[in-house]
Amino acid sequence: MPTLNKIRTAFRGPQAPIPVDPALRSLRTALTLFFALDGLLFAGWVVRIPAIKEQTSASAGALGLALLGVSAGAVATMTVTGRLCHKFGSHPVTVAAGVLMSLGIALPPLTHSALSLGLVLLVFGAAYGGINVAMNSAAVDLVAALRRPVMPSFHAAFSLGGMLGAGLGGLVAGHLSATGHLLLLTVIGLVISAAAGRALLAHPAPRPGPRTPAATAGTGTGRGRRLVVVFGLIALCDAYGEGALADWGALHLHQDLDARPGLAAAGYSVFALTMTLGRLSGSVLLERLGQTRTLVAGGAAAAAGMLLGSLAPTVWAALLGFAVTGFGLANIFPVAIGRAGELAGPGGVATASTFGYGGMLLGPPAIGFLAETWSLPLALTTVAALAAMAAAIAYGTRNVVRATAR
Repeated sequence: MPTLNKIRTAFRGPQAPIPVDPALRSLRTALTLFFALDGLLFAGWVVRIPAIKEQTSASAGALGLALLGVSAGAVATMTVTGRLCHKFGSHPVTVAAGVLMSLGIALPPLTHSALSLGLVLLVFGAAYGGINVAMNSAAVDLVAALRRPVMPSFHAAFSLGGMLGAGLGGLVAGHLSATGHLLLLTVIGLVISAAAGRALLAHPAPRPGPRTPAATAGTGTGRGRRLVVVFGLIALCDAYGEGALADWGALHLHQDLDARPGLAAAGYSVFALTMTLGRLSGSVLLERLGQTRTLVAGGAAAAAGMLLGSLAPTVWAALLGFAVTGFGLANIFPVAIGRAGELAGPGGVATASTFGYGGMLLGPPAIGFLAETWSLPLALTTVAALAAMAAAIAYGTRNVVRATAR
């Protein structure tokens, strides 16, 4: 997913290697597995949405309402997970949320109406919101202890998990029912949660180091707070597109372009693949282009890609559009959240992340309502519009951002 990146996106020149504590290395591996699990399970659910829609006989509007269950459950959980992490620690909460998400993914195939689907998606959404807050909080502490900007690798693991989940869905779509497929993911999720959870529960979260002067720049100032909101809006524009493609991309290929179930499921896999590649190359792009140019170029590429993906008359052209969109959106969210952290520390990250996750969770239902009114292809063009808006906001505020950074 989409995700709560609380570390500064500062990239420096070559430095002497820093010895890594084996315990920290073990924690990094465990957290990487949880990020990948999050992407795997989420993608496994979204590629089965066409089958669940048919099973429940839901219209596009009714399906959009049912998908609000994910949004409502996640938002409700996000508001309390921070306090749970403070009381019990981010590691136990991450493990508990991973187990709940693994169990929750088995529930949608058991429903036969849009109402019952929405109710069980409350459980899945609660687990999704909880694991994202908890594992990112754990990752922030680990990144501070490692003193290396490794947060993009966690986001890449989420994208890789999504790609694998979508690919697995495409492979089994013609052979396993939605019930069998999602039960298989439940078993996989419980195994990963048990294996990776042992490492998290065996080691306490590293104590975060002192905040750097750069991280306190803009804290408490009116300009700093306004810029945090600006970067929050950029994150929202990015996450809206990611959520929309996750929930509606496969349905668009299957329903509007007559793609076979396996090929339709591959749409999200292509998107996740290029997003993964984009995030793996994110550090290089930032070093060469800088933050503003990375945001502007990414937004422009995503806008062009999504126009192609939503309006193309053939499946293969639409898949190309999805691929370009994934690469364009890849680094917008991490850069926006990281910049908010530079301006106002953890408070800035929390504010911008709320905007971002709001876009991811509320975007899919909005697409459903728009599809009911217009059509799904036209509804998906709003992803292109918001991507272009993110680029415009980044370009329009470049001088203010530069002045604040001094």
